[in-house]
Amino acid sequence: MVVPPSIYKSSTAKASTLKIVIAEKVSPATLAILQQESGWNCITADKIKDREALKAELADADALIVRSAVQADAELLESAPKLRVIGRAGVGVDNIDTAAATHRGIVVMNTPGANAVAVAELTLGLMISMGRSIPRANKTMHEGVWDKKSLQGSELRGKTLGIVGLGRIGLEVARRAAAFGMDLIAYDPFIAPVIAREHNVTLVSLDDIFKASDYLTLHVGLTTQTEGLINQHSIAIMKSGIRIINCARGELIVDEALVEGLKSGKVAGAALDVFHQEPLKNSPYFNLPNVLLSPHIAGATDEAQEAIGIQLAMQVRDYLKLGVVQNAVNLPSLSHEEYIEVAPYIEMAARLGRFLSHAIPGHLETISITYTGRIATGKTDLIRNAAVAGIFADTEGGNSVNRINAAAIAQERGIRIQEDKKEFVAGGSGSVLKLVLHSSGPGADSDAGCDTSASATVLHGTSPRLLTLDGIDIEAPLNGTLVSIRNHDVPGVVGRIGTILGEHKINIANFALGRASDTPGRSSQRVPQGQALAVVQIDVPDSHAAAPALAALKQIEAIVSVRLIELAKG
Repeated sequence: MVVPPSIYKSSTAKASTLKIVIAEKVSPATLAILQQESGWNCITADKIKDREALKAELADADALIVRSAVQADAELLESAPKLRVIGRAGVGVDNIDTAAATHRGIVVMNTPGANAVAVAELTLGLMISMGRSIPRANKTMHEGVWDKKSLQGSELRGKTLGIVGLGRIGLEVARRAAAFGMDLIAYDPFIAPVIAREHNVTLVSLDDIFKASDYLTLHVGLTTQTEGLINQHSIAIMKSGIRIINCARGELIVDEALVEGLKSGKVAGAALDVFHQEPLKNSPYFNLPNVLLSPHIAGATDEAQEAIGIQLAMQVRDYLKLGVVQNAVNLPSLSHEEYIEVAPYIEMAARLGRFLSHAIPGHLETISITYTGRIATGKTDLIRNAAVAGIFADTEGGNSVNRINAAAIAQERGIRIQEDKKEFVAGGSGSVLKLVLHSSGPGADSDAGCDTSASATVLHGTSPRLLTLDGIDIEAPLNGTLVSIRNHDVPGVVGRIGTILGEHKINIANFALGRASDTPGRSSQRVPQGQALAVVQIDVPDSHAAAPALAALKQIEAIVSVRLIELAKG
């Protein structure tokens, strides 16, 4: 399979130069995935004595792998100028400063779902333990008490299980609970109804799940919407005798409200594996007999930890080698199939941004991006970031702008980004990206500022092509060395361009022309009637070789402007 050009600058480094710092202990199988790459230098946790030693190792590192102990904060990242990816073996990234990482253009990845089976199994185990009072039965037996009569329990069969969050873990819980004969309902606004139906789960509102559940299990991340989800109000509308399981995040529950519900009997039992503060100390749950407590062990199985490490190693490897981003928390992720489809447009967007950046008069204020056709139906964040990174590429500090932090850097510089999607356009075909750069101030064409625009597409799956420039149809390749010329539409200009380039021993690989009069009804502030555009692809070893020819072109009276743009070849 031919892999399209990398969507990130990160994968352009030679494999032999890559250094991966594994700051916490991982399994041998995890380490083997990274060590088997030829020339990769893997620094393991046993070689890192303290934080200062970690900083020293990060000075020339490309990747950092952590679990939960290492604090990858802004100070630590200051010691890692080359770092391009941080991998977290697990789901939570509380120990990683994602904002600082994003600003520095570092992808932060985690491994959601790798421990889904382990969490689901513990969830079912806790449900059975509550329904059959297994912990109390064990305790009394060890005390020599045969208390069979008080240990009569209830079955899971026929009970309604409410699942808040129907992601990978929630679905694994649903599969297992169905085998016990439970009736399944769920709340998740981000799951397709067809997926729920395939698992015999009925989607309901949040209030309905509280009212109908005999058992309620939480499997959502912590957001402003989910924090304190289980509170005095939600418990008040729950069915009396409900049992609550939380193997997700401690912050989902208001402890005081749950304690009150447990004491009153409204909540028959609770099983908690996660807490606001860990380790758990001086907790009001300690003296409640109807609460099962475990020290955040839901994902702590040999199989899950192995799966998490292997998955993370593969993600880091694929990013460094191919530029494929999976499970990123600070950037939209792409599956391999999505990557194959979108990668040519990401590369095209970067080239279009770089091409157009050379024509910005005044001070850039707004970047408008319009996606038309098939690309408008998919994930466009990476296309956007590539275009913005291309625009900044040749500016001061442009080397620090990449396809991860581009949007954040634009916001920091006070430049607005506007996006529009048009999935279907009458008479149109394929996918087209259009950029409009609005600038003002000195150099702009009017007091109100001016717009510089261009559109492009990808032909044959690999060939980025310019389609329009400042509203004028002009098809040209977006690769190699290009000379963009604006001139008065008078006889002899094209001939003079060819002659001058020939006199300077410069071969013309492609010559594209467009004129304002060819597009009646279109207004172009930058190219008024009576002017024309040319985009010439030339063969030169470097930009310095073209300098004398460009100087000569600028001397032609009919030529208004001449710009040289160097883009990647191929």
